Amino acid sequence: MLERIRAAITGEEYPVRNPDLPHSAVLIGVTNVDEPHLILTKRSANLSSHAGEVAFPGGKWDEADDNLLATALRESREEVGLQAEDVLEIVGQLKPVVSRSGLNVTPYVAIVDDNAKLTPNYQELDSIFKVPLSFLIDGANVRSKTIDYKGQRVVIPAYHYDGYVIWGLTAFMIVDLVNRAFNADITFNLSQPELEKS
Repeated sequence: MLERIRAAITGEEYPVRNPDLPHSAVLIGVTNVDEPHLILTKRSANLSSHAGEVAFPGGKWDEADDNLLATALRESREEVGLQAEDVLEIVGQLKPVVSRSGLNVTPYVAIVDDNAKLTPNYQELDSIFKVPLSFLIDGANVRSKTIDYKGQRVVIPAYHYDGYVIWGLTAFMIVDLVNRAFNADITFNLSQPELEKS
């Protein structure tokens, strides 16, 4: 599985969607085991934005960050305690997207040591959890979630796993990854801006 991810994504770089918007980055951590998992978080219910939602570790670019990859790594260290030595390989980027809160979000895919000791920063997170990649590849596990967006009813992908609901931008990034690396043929149209901003 890791080899297929490397073959599909290694070296990929993309421009941000809207350079006039603030920049942010997330780390899609894939564990280095025969049955790889993705590392996800549940945001604290007390946050002012995206409270209680499932997300990849990440956040806004800071002027002290050399680049957006540095942002993703710094935020992962601050949010889940992921240390530099546990990030075994930076594979590449997925296509940047724009969040409904008006941020450019650049996803970086990394191979992460499965034995990394992850600890949630409880000021930002309620929990950290891992989802088997095989579960996310299986299109039978993708459900539809309907939301209101700018007065329209929009259907977006969602996964339900172990009591967590993975939807919105996070689900779109997962769908992008599994379609590219594993030809999963999950058919939500990632090119529609109104969906990407959900």
